Amino acid sequence: MSLTSHGLTPRMRPLSSRKSATLSVLDIGTSKVVCLIAELQPAEANERLRGRTHVARIVGIGHQRSLGLKGGAIIDLESAERAIRAAVDAAERMAKVEVQSVIVNLTGGRLGSQHYAGSVELRGGSVGDADVKRVLAAAATHAIAPGKAVLHALPTGYALDGSPGVLDPRGLVGGALSVDMHVVASEAAAARNVMLAVERCDLEVEAVVATPYASGLSVLVDDEAEMGVVVVDMGGGTTSLGVFSGGHLTHTDAVAVGGNHITMDVARGLSTRVSAAERLKTLHGSAMASPSDERDIIAVPQVDDDERDMPNHLSKSHLVRIIRPRVEEILELVRDRLKAAGFSQETGRRVVLTGGACQLTGMPEVARRVLGGQIRTGRPLGIRGLPEAGKGPAFSAAVGLLVYPQVAHVEHFEPRASSAYFAHPTDGYFSRVGRWLKESF
Repeated sequence: MSLTSHGLTPRMRPLSSRKSATLSVLDIGTSKVVCLIAELQPAEANERLRGRTHVARIVGIGHQRSLGLKGGAIIDLESAERAIRAAVDAAERMAKVEVQSVIVNLTGGRLGSQHYAGSVELRGGSVGDADVKRVLAAAATHAIAPGKAVLHALPTGYALDGSPGVLDPRGLVGGALSVDMHVVASEAAAARNVMLAVERCDLEVEAVVATPYASGLSVLVDDEAEMGVVVVDMGGGTTSLGVFSGGHLTHTDAVAVGGNHITMDVARGLSTRVSAAERLKTLHGSAMASPSDERDIIAVPQVDDDERDMPNHLSKSHLVRIIRPRVEEILELVRDRLKAAGFSQETGRRVVLTGGACQLTGMPEVARRVLGGQIRTGRPLGIRGLPEAGKGPAFSAAVGLLVYPQVAHVEHFEPRASSAYFAHPTDGYFSRVGRWLKESF
């Protein structure tokens, strides 16, 4: 199916809270591709995860080493397609179903946030559905930069007569209603290439979700999202961050440095193969020194290692001295991005680390020193049927893609799948949304 007829990026149909559904999701990362097939059953109210309407039970899982990606973006379409096919095939065999469409994530492509506001005068005194739609249309008249794709458009708060903090304005009395809108956008080409790789596997893309949003939906309990928290997803090629406050995603950003960069540093620093460096990092690596490091000896295979060559034997302190500077650099980049976005002065800030690269020994301690605040490691919550290997931080984004359809209804988008979802210098995405809202209501 061609991209032009398919539309970019497509919007998810709202999931009925009373109906069961079978969903397939695809986490396309720099280091791995994961396909999950899950049955979603209507859920009883859960005090910790109040935002979720369904409980997901995994019936199929496919896990494949990623190919053709760098920094979260596709650089080799054929290799990426091969990895996606392998992951989907494995999940299909386990679930005994054929996957038709998937929800995918996007980490690369310079994820970023923009904020817009809209305001309307109230005609009837009290706020009705039509007034809410009018104010959303007013916020949606802004054009975004050319070459950008809009992934999410989230109302983050309403105000009545200038008084903010209104959760649901319907039925309230006032003279003017305003709304703040948070828009998550990426480079259009990055979104287009991810969708193209998926569609070459004869799959339809149901929605494209920003990775830090998916990870937050997966690892956060409602109280954290309400009080304010930063989710830092440490992937192989990219570290992305999402700021949640008042129960909403309020900011996203990403830096193109991740766990693979630590592995490459180890390979260069110890003159060994990349596969051996990854193994050494996983088994012996640490982001902070300990008194026993000088005594602990590790065997490092040589680059041209064959059966006759003896590996080098080095103290573990060598490995730690290579890993630590890169870990500090990644966390300092996150800190600087948060500071640039105006999130540096939050007292008692909570930070949740997730993603495969956060599992390095000593990571929470280094994060506490660099970022400050309360640090914890985030794992997927409220999911059934995950194998033991899938319960760790590396699977947070994939599980979050199963949660996304349960909250997708809060977004406001043009529903026609055939429309183009990219900004054009003369006709901004948001102006098209505004026009559609005006025409429809």
